[in-house]
Amino acid sequence: MIDDAKMTYDEQADTVSQLLKERLGVRGNGLEKRARRAGRLLPRPVRRDVDLLVEAARMQAIPALARMVDHAAVQKAYDRVTAHLERIDPWQRRTDVIIGFLSTNAFNLLVLAALVFVALRWRGLA
Repeated sequence: MIDDAKMTYDEQADTVSQLLKERLGVRGNGLEKRARRAGRLLPRPVRRDVDLLVEAARMQAIPALARMVDHAAVQKAYDRVTAHLERIDPWQRRTDVIIGFLSTNAFNLLVLAALVFVALRWRGLA
């Protein structure tokens, strides 16, 4: 594996982009598009760190701006983002989404059945 301290900002952005694809299933080309699509899937502090990585990768292309990048802040942001994304289990996340969907629909069906029963009782048919 590549030493994280010696990675360029583009390599860090590619790594985070790949993790977003693998762990959260976010589609798109590049970190900027995937970060925008991830939206609320990421906590606010992690989104800020991802935005910092995107900005650092953008500034790296221009030598005058590259000198203004806070390397320590970018490295800390990269470490926090990768630590957060590596803790996510994609299968558990999918399972939670499916269970949430099914439980919500089961509750809605119960409420509908209760309303139908109340309407039938009220009309004197049940």
